[in-house]
Amino acid sequence: MTQLNWGIVSAGRIAGLFCQDLVFSKNSHLYAVAARKQADANEFAKQYNVEKSYQGYQTLFDDPKVDIVYVATPHNFHFQQAFDALSAGKHVLCEKPMTVSHKECEILVRLAKDKGLLIMEALWTYFLPAMQKAREWLNDGRIGQLKHIKVDFGYPVPFKLDGREYNSNLAGGCLLDMGIYPLAIADFFLEADIDNLFVKANFCETGVEDDVIIIGKSDDVMVSLATSFQCRLSNNAYLIGDEGYILIPDAFRTKECRLFHLDELVESFTDNRQSLGYHFEADEACRVIEEGKLESAVVSHQHSLLFQSQLASVKALF
Repeated sequence: MTQLNWGIVSAGRIAGLFCQDLVFSKNSHLYAVAARKQADANEFAKQYNVEKSYQGYQTLFDDPKVDIVYVATPHNFHFQQAFDALSAGKHVLCEKPMTVSHKECEILVRLAKDKGLLIMEALWTYFLPAMQKAREWLNDGRIGQLKHIKVDFGYPVPFKLDGREYNSNLAGGCLLDMGIYPLAIADFFLEADIDNLFVKANFCETGVEDDVIIIGKSDDVMVSLATSFQCRLSNNAYLIGDEGYILIPDAFRTKECRLFHLDELVESFTDNRQSLGYHFEADEACRVIEEGKLESAVVSHQHSLLFQSQLASVKALF
């Protein structure tokens, strides 16, 4: 496979974690980074051994040597930056949630198809080996018939009146910031959409949600999800069947999963990776591009559109 030159949009924490892992991707070359300030781009480039550093994102999009762009800015900026990158002829891996509305997601998918380019939501969790193993156990009938899925994801985010996370004009709130994980993880194991929703949310003084509980049903499977800015939740996922259950600790970044029959641990899996795990999604993007495809089967356009529909359905019940 040909090595692809990556351009990184943002010099923030998530971009740094991705670049830290990109060294594990044999088909990836960390070529350029862009930030709002040249000093930030320069410092990032020095820290992660990036060839080029740019002030302003359009300069990076216009660089003919950039093959694929990783958008790692806050999600309220994703649409415009992904749109501009695609318009400049670049493939795009965009952090989750890819957009803040179904309409925006549709526009990006249509543009990518028109341009013959890849756009893929950066759901790194889907590619983690332990997550794949858990789905293998489920599909093999190791826990019998699936009856319940329980997933939560939350970390305390200190309240700041002017903080982006708590600003309704900047798509703040825990649902988009963190709630995408429980929804996406549940969807990874389900064969149908979640309906019959019941939603309970707590709101802070800026009017955005800082704690959300979601209960629903997918065919015969009961679904219980939660997300929070108020506290650290268990951050585990449980797949519960009529013959046993699967525990996925720290599901969003998991390295392991455990299979139980009633109270007895019967099998466990650990991937023993050296990386954080972000390189798996980079490998997938490179593979899809090399094969001349426009979307990943693991995180397809339909997945991203479904997430947007689900997020909108939950928000409508606040």
